[in-house]
Amino acid sequence: MAEKPPLRRVEISFVGAAPARQVERASGVSEVETDGSILRCLVCGSFQPFLEALRGHEVVGFSATPELISTPPATHSMAGDVSAGAIT
Repeated sequence: MAEKPPLRRVEISFVGAAPARQVERASGVSEVETDGSILRCLVCGSFQPFLEALRGHEVVGFSATPELISTPPATHSMAGDVSAGAIT
């Protein structure tokens, strides 16, 4: 099975206004939000198109954290009765 590309939540602080339009057009970028000079988005896969969209804008802060993709919990049965925190 092919491995899924990494998904990261990114937050960047700029000197001046955040370049939201350029970032929105970058391949692999979604959920772009701005708050003044701060831009937040999701980057899927390579950072290269995202970084190219930042060209010409001064970055003063950058953080990227893995975004956990929620999957439904596995269903299984337990042999036993759960009562008051004890399994019998």
